[in-house]
Amino acid sequence: MPKAKPRQASDALLRELRAFGLAYPGAHGKSPWPGHDDLAVNDKTFAYLGVEGEPFSISCKLPKSGEAVLLLPFAKPTAYGLGKSGWVTVTPPPGELLALDVLKAWIDESYRAQAPKKLVRELDARGGASAG
Repeated sequence: MPKAKPRQASDALLRELRAFGLAYPGAHGKSPWPGHDDLAVNDKTFAYLGVEGEPFSISCKLPKSGEAVLLLPFAKPTAYGLGKSGWVTVTPPPGELLALDVLKAWIDESYRAQAPKKLVRELDARGGASAG
């Protein structure tokens, strides 16, 4: 089964990204509809992650790096009008995954764009991006 290995790798990547995002101050998970596993702070989503067993995808609010990320052939403005607010969705082809540090940087940028300033200050006080 040649497709099992890429799927296992993307599922492991999703688990790692979820744990990374949940380590941020005030972060929690929510699943508003099937097929999405959101990372949120104060009920405000800062990352939409695909679910295990499905093709890998991630959507983040990227006010600083979004224009550059949109140059990737598998990136597009996020649907439902979110793209107008700086949200970018990345869905690499099956078997292709982006570097973990790049994905974590996007989650960090999106958290900082969505979180209350008080929680961003708390994050910075403990050394920046959550340890992961």
